[in-house]
Amino acid sequence: MKDPANPVCRTISTLLARIGDKWTVLVVQTLGEGSKRFNELRREIPSVSQRMLTLTLRNLERDGLVSRTVTPTIPPRVDYELTELGKSLLKPICGLATWAVENVEAIHGAQARFDAVQDARDAA
Repeated sequence: MKDPANPVCRTISTLLARIGDKWTVLVVQTLGEGSKRFNELRREIPSVSQRMLTLTLRNLERDGLVSRTVTPTIPPRVDYELTELGKSLLKPICGLATWAVENVEAIHGAQARFDAVQDARDAA
């Protein structure tokens, strides 16, 4: 499993990269509140560009985490929601987000100490 050339290892790495992506985390958390239209997602995640939101939703749909439902109206209505697989991802993603919030000060402190040591080494 530690061999990066192993197909299983590559698959896991690819999935973790997708799941750990900034936009994926925000989209999954937002869709955890319920079905949303594209523009609702854009309003709730204001820092995401239209292109990145489109790519993220497409990748999540491809991975089976999000479903896309088109209602044939004029204009067409498109709704996105988490699939059962996507809902199963909510708990670990929310757990990581909670961990990050609880530990951000400790991480910033560690970074400041590390940077101070590096700056002292560079100055010597």
